[in-house]
Parts: sequence; C-alpha cells; structure tokens
Amino acid sequence: MGNKLSKARELGSYELVSLLGQGGMGEVWEAKHRLLARRAAVKLVRPELLGANSEVEARLVLKRFEREAQATAALSSPHTIQVFDFGSTDDGTFFYVMELLMGRDLESLVREFGPVPASRAGFLLRQVCHSLADAHARGLVHRDIKPANIYVCRMGLEYDFVKVLDFGLVKLNSQASREEIQTLMTADQRTTGTPAYMAPEIILGEASVDRRADVYALGCVAYYALTGQLVFEADTPMKMLLQHVQAEPIPPSQRTELPIPRELDELVLACLQKDPNKRPQNAEVLLDMAIGCKTGDCWNQNLAKGWWSKHLPEFTAPLSLGDYEHSDERMVVLQ
Repeated sequence: MGNKLSKARELGSYELVSLLGQGGMGEVWEAKHRLLARRAAVKLVRPELLGANSEVEARLVLKRFEREAQATAALSSPHTIQVFDFGSTDDGTFFYVMELLMGRDLESLVREFGPVPASRAGFLLRQVCHSLADAHARGLVHRDIKPANIYVCRMGLEYDFVKVLDFGLVKLNSQASREEIQTLMTADQRTTGTPAYMAPEIILGEASVDRRADVYALGCVAYYALTGQLVFEADTPMKMLLQHVQAEPIPPSQRTELPIPRELDELVLACLQKDPNKRPQNAEVLLDMAIGCKTGDCWNQNLAKGWWSKHLPEFTAPLSLGDYEHSDERMVVLQ
C-alpha cells in the first residue's frame, strides 16, 4: 500500500504521521490536520484485502465503508466515535478520518486487568446504551456490538468515557435492498457480526433482524465485562452459534467471584432471551432499565481516575496541547 499512501497524504487537509496498525481490512494511521492542532486516526481500506475479486465487488465493498462513514457521522451521541471526513483515492483505496482516542478497548482491558466490578460495568453499559439509543432512534442497527468495538478512554478530564466504534455492519432500515445488503456483508466471505455476540435471529437468517439484535449483543458484552468469560464457550464457531440458538446461559453471578446484584444479573439475562420479543426492545429501553439498576451510581470520576492512575498512569498526566501528539497509546480500529 506504500505507493497509495503518498496519494492519500495529498487528500483533504490531513497529513499521515505514523502507522498505528495493520489488519485484514487495511491500515490505520495517526494523522494531523495541516492547519489545526487536531490529531486524528485515518483508516485506509483497499477492496482486494477484503476478498473483492472483481470491479463490481470492489464497488460494493467501498460502498459498505461509505455507509459506515455516513452513518457514523450522522449520529450525535458523545459516546459514538466522531468521523471528520471520508473519501477514496483514484485507485479505489477508501479512507476516513476519525477522532484519535486514548485508552483501551473493552476486550483488551478485561483481558489485561480482569472482569470489572458491577458498579463500573453499569457505568460503562449506560454509556454504550446512550450511543446505541441514538442510532436506534434514527433507524440504524449496529449489528457488530462486541468488546473490541467499545473503547474506554480518557476524554479531557473524564475517565472511563466510552466510545462505540465501527458501524461498518450498520443496517439502514430505509435504504438499500436486502439483496444489496447481503452482498455487501458477504463480499469478504465472513459472517456478519461476531459469533460470540451474535443474536439467534441473525444466526437463523430471519428477515426481521432489528434493534433487539444489538440488545442481545450488548447483553453478551455486559456478561464478558462482569465475568471475563463469554456467555457460551465452544471449540468451533459453529458449536458456539448453536449454543446461542439452543442453550440457556448460566447467570453471570454464577461464573465470577465478584458480587453482582440480582437486578443486574436479571438485566443481563433479559438481554439474552432467545425470543427478541422478550428482550428490552431497543437501547433506549435498556438504558432506562440500566439507570434503574443504580449500579452505575456507585462508580464515579474519583474512582475511575484512581483506577487509571494505578493501572494506566500514562493517561493521567496534566493536559496540554501536546499530550495527544506525544502519547504512546493510540486508537487502532482494525476489523
């Protein structure tokens, strides 16, 4: 992609500074605005890296990422990743510019430091619900909620500030035919979503996949945050998918030594109902239920800053205009 990067550097007002990471979908670079002090992350995607073997497939893949950028930019929740710009080069490399975050995604945070207390889990859950409630109110379904797409960061003077990432599988209820969406989602020969967080109706290929699929996935995320374990463990993706369709989950309180209040236990299990009609019907309803649990009220900024000072002290230094420029930690969004 080296020759393409020189062209990408000439696009828009951003200059690529350093490579943050590489993945199956391309590269993510730290960038800076040529006139403003703002730092950003630039995601570069080439269709051939996603298995696009023809010009038609390439256009469909690029359209997917254009939809991701447009859908994310339309959202206004402070807990949704901000998109500043997007476009494509003459050779078909798609790029979009987003805010540069400082912190950890929830998957790596739990993997590195263990499951989080119920009060902190409730605090984080409510912020994710805020982002998804905004999306759901606009007729959007994320379809790939998982810990790797939930970023826990420092934002100004706030700690444990959540940003929801990667609306790449977002479904717009009012746009695109089902056939087009299916083509877009299967062009790279991968299953839409992630097996460990996939709602039964998606697995079964039902036509009525809606906001409740995000609610199910968020229940799986809360389960992982509280226990450090997946709802269902299996040695193959297919076996895991079957369990999501057929098996009843063990309550999270029975899979961790950390105390989990009964009402939070019940809230997670409500999200994990096989029948979508028995779940909270959207993220706004789930947000109200999570607020009603009161578990998040016990976690505050003093506790959050104390945790970050102990475990991630590199993020607790006094702020200055140069902090983002010299931080060693960068957001990497590679799916």
